[in-house]
Amino acid sequence: MLNTLFKKEKYIAASSNATEAVVPKIAPVKEGEGIEKKPNIPSEMWVKCTECGQILYRSDIEENLMTCQFCNAHFRMFSQERIAVLLDEGSFQELDKNMVSVNPLNYPNYESKLKSLSKNIYLNEAVVTGLGKINGMDLVVAVMDSRFMMGSMGSVVGEKLTRAVEKATEMKLPIVIFTASGGARMQEGIFSLMQMAKVSGAIAKHNEAGLLYITVLTDPTTGGVTASFAMLGDIILSEPNVLIGFAGRRVIEQTIKQKLPYEFQKAEFLLNHGFVDSIIHRKKLKETIGMLLMMHKEDS
Repeated sequence: MLNTLFKKEKYIAASSNATEAVVPKIAPVKEGEGIEKKPNIPSEMWVKCTECGQILYRSDIEENLMTCQFCNAHFRMFSQERIAVLLDEGSFQELDKNMVSVNPLNYPNYESKLKSLSKNIYLNEAVVTGLGKINGMDLVVAVMDSRFMMGSMGSVVGEKLTRAVEKATEMKLPIVIFTASGGARMQEGIFSLMQMAKVSGAIAKHNEAGLLYITVLTDPTTGGVTASFAMLGDIILSEPNVLIGFAGRRVIEQTIKQKLPYEFQKAEFLLNHGFVDSIIHRKKLKETIGMLLMMHKEDS
């Protein structure tokens, strides 16, 4: 009984003739037959939220002012989009639109890169400045755009910002600057660093005239921009979860030989330490800035 219980079964291998007999012959597939057709979906129709991981329909994000409807994460916004949602319709008058950079240090391929960016994103530089209205109140606005060389501050960025501040001083208007930058532009070296002092000097004169200057920090605001005009606002606002800092996290950790907190250099961290006055959801920015302009107008 035990012998039969553990007895190995014998399996008979089929001969080559038997294999040919039982395996059906497969007819050749004609071109286009039997192939599943995949739907033709545009590559940018869907976007994955970097915060909560939800897959979002792009048109829904755009209707929601480029924010996630599940976790309220704020996606980066182009300068044209921001101006459209901030200012009263038809009120924007752009300043210094055709100002373009040169190559003062003869940096290799710099000019060709500038021309390529200008052609692809329809911007001549990393900041757009102009006159406009919010709820009927006049102001000067400047919006940096991270698509153009990561919003880096070169000679033209500094010049356009300086002229915008001077225009606000001349017309006795408040100015609002939306920052978004990786810092000074390395291709222009010391000419780029000089813009920090130039813009700050214009803001000092604007302040001496008793006029309002509001900065809105957007993701990311770093380097020389943070070290100058971004932190000089009479009122400093920020969008949620914005990266704000001067040197990079890794550089600081290697310098001080310590591990930094996870939330370090985030808007919420700076708010808790007194560097930012308030964090405002993008949907409430126009309302908030309009209220501040009204309060300043009544006070003056």
